[in-house]
Amino acid sequence: MVTYGDSVANVDLDALIKFHHGHGKLATVTAVTPASRFGELTIKDNLIESFVEKPKVGSVLTNGGYFVFKREILSHLSEQENCDLEYGVLEKLAHESQLMAYKHNGFWECMDTFRDMEYLNRLWNEGKAEWKIW
Repeated sequence: MVTYGDSVANVDLDALIKFHHGHGKLATVTAVTPASRFGELTIKDNLIESFVEKPKVGSVLTNGGYFVFKREILSHLSEQENCDLEYGVLEKLAHESQLMAYKHNGFWECMDTFRDMEYLNRLWNEGKAEWKIW
């Protein structure tokens, strides 16, 4: 199991591992639907018909940063500086039909920016930290 460590989520790890063991492929990535960074407007003739602040973008799935790999993944990695998991290994595994998506519909948020940190800290302080599953 591998994670980037820059996000928090309530991924069911037991279900993720079961999914990985069930498909027989080399790798599994957790696919998530991130919330939009901005409010979404539906406009007709310049009249705003709806306003939804930071909606989840329903059809867009992204790499959530939680992985399960078979040990054979190590043969795809090298000590060379240009070895890159996303731009090399995962692309190659997808091309070879060896990369599966575990779709996580629960809570997931990245913490890449100061703004992300403030938001996640606010959720924690308000007792709304959905990733706290212990």
